[in-house]
Amino acid sequence: MKPSRRRFLHLAASATAVSVVSRAAWAQSYPTRPVRIIVGLPAGGSADITARLIGQWLSERLGQQVLIENRPGAGTNVATETVVRAAPDGYMLLLALTPNAINATLYDKLSFNFIRDIAPVAGIIRQPLVMLVNPSFPAKTVAEFIAHAKANPGKINMASAGNGTSGHVTGELFKMMAGINMLHVPYRGGAPALTDLLGGQVQVLFDPVASSTEYIKAGKLRALGVTSTTPLDPFPDIPTVGDTVPGFEASAFSGVGAPKGTPNEIVDTLNKEVNAALADPKTKARLVDLGGMMLSGSPADFGNFIAAETEKWGKVIRAAGIKAE
Repeated sequence: MKPSRRRFLHLAASATAVSVVSRAAWAQSYPTRPVRIIVGLPAGGSADITARLIGQWLSERLGQQVLIENRPGAGTNVATETVVRAAPDGYMLLLALTPNAINATLYDKLSFNFIRDIAPVAGIIRQPLVMLVNPSFPAKTVAEFIAHAKANPGKINMASAGNGTSGHVTGELFKMMAGINMLHVPYRGGAPALTDLLGGQVQVLFDPVASSTEYIKAGKLRALGVTSTTPLDPFPDIPTVGDTVPGFEASAFSGVGAPKGTPNEIVDTLNKEVNAALADPKTKARLVDLGGMMLSGSPADFGNFIAAETEKWGKVIRAAGIKAE
């Protein structure tokens, strides 16, 4: 080997080693400035509250301000694209949500691939839904509801917070597994859907537990079942839908994601702190109040969970022929 070439290879190897060392040192000093968590839904909802709880925890533990930035639009796609295009340095994170798993199939053309372009950092919570009917509806159990629906095909109006939302695809999954036909009535948000259910204009709604708790407790709505595999702490007497429809399970989820290529050291640091938050009694209690079930685990665990949810809802969307509005 010529001396000049040998010297070149030696210098190249040295530069690579320095780059690796400096990258590790840089990651270990993270964070040195404020961090942003981008939320694809408006302020005030359970996703926003979840982000702010975790953001506050991370601020205290990491010694830097963690800012929550709401960027709603296109079913969370605006927020996701923002993070996909961000530098992979840990200073812009995404609140990963169920719509990310749904949108992969719901939208024909996206400028990103969520599983490919977002690195899973940590799960936060799963939020089961509750199957609600107006008290005037004749069914008092899931079994009675299914019997009534089979006797009256296409005559039950199923509300949702919008086309392709968690409540919509959960309802479509229920229709498929229970072998019934209902008419989907999409609304522009959960609040108007609840209003019409209370007024009797629609008959059934799959809704997040947190937003319907007060109506259930006041007897203004009847809860037939929860979509988790086990009863929920706030409502231990409400059976699961799966008790009647074996294998049925559905929930919304939230977690933290980062741009692809974010250093493993940063991902691991964030994962450790999010899991610590989920184990903290005070933080955990506040998340449970949102109807949450802890979704702790490694980045790989969260990645596998997202992949499974994407596949699950993709099958439902294709079978039901759901299209983005």
